[in-house]
Amino acid sequence: MVISNPAAPYLRWLDQLPAGTEVVIGNTPEAFASLGDRADVVLNCMNAGVKLESLWHLAPNARWLHSMSAGLESTLFPALVESEIPMTNARGVFKESLGEFGIASILFFAKDLRRMVKNQEAARWEQFDVEMITGKTLGVVGYGEIGRATAVRAKALGLEIHAIRRRPELSGNDPIVSKSFAIADRAEMLAGCDYVLLAAPLTDETKGLIGAAELAAMKPSAVLINLGRGPVVDEAALVEALASGKIRGAALDVFDVEPLPAEHPFWKMENVLISPHCADHTATWTDEAMQFFVENFFRFVKDEPLENLVNKKLGY
Repeated sequence: MVISNPAAPYLRWLDQLPAGTEVVIGNTPEAFASLGDRADVVLNCMNAGVKLESLWHLAPNARWLHSMSAGLESTLFPALVESEIPMTNARGVFKESLGEFGIASILFFAKDLRRMVKNQEAARWEQFDVEMITGKTLGVVGYGEIGRATAVRAKALGLEIHAIRRRPELSGNDPIVSKSFAIADRAEMLAGCDYVLLAAPLTDETKGLIGAAELAAMKPSAVLINLGRGPVVDEAALVEALASGKIRGAALDVFDVEPLPAEHPFWKMENVLISPHCADHTATWTDEAMQFFVENFFRFVKDEPLENLVNKKLGY
């Protein structure tokens, strides 16, 4: 059972499934009318135009659910969380491109690329000092696939890496991380960072994790980079911190409301770099997500352990 826009080009990857696999595609109850209760697997695709919850009752005997996206905040619902069905997602599939964007964000501010572009457009020869990133500190909030992919690149460029983890002790032997902090100690970590990367999933625990108090703990010269989910940051507090100079700037790929409303203050802020939630949109990003599903499908039919199992109660 594939919940998707039937015209999505990435669906061609389903031709790689084992011979004899019955595939039913749609995003309405009518599309699955012929399916009965036969679905063993449910694939919930991106931009399906419908909530999984509204179609879930059509697969009462499903034995595996896969989310083509990594974020699950719009996918999980109480009955699914409480069910025994194993769930997997695309965690880590897009980490490389997101890690590169994290580095691009650091360099954007360190080298003042906005000023360079504006001067070029004005044919203005204006020399100014730029900043070295070697010796600076990157703090990672959410040291998962995306956080580590960015940290590996930052470490190679000479930055020191600090990280916040649910279990800080897991970084004890990590050659990338110099210091690891618990969530409760986030203000202490933030105070020592020049750049702060948010790569945490959106859960009850992380919603509003970075608010006015946390932003006040940051250096006035610090830059916030959000590649996780918009509501992890108190957006109103971030606007105020940016407008008042409490922090230097922000590079944002995610927002509370998407698309970002035209009247939002972020659009006119010189110290904000806006990416319209496409930092991982390479030419092949949906293909990579489907390739991962197909590989996992072969594990499923062979009764092998599935990759990227989700803890539904934790939300990631």
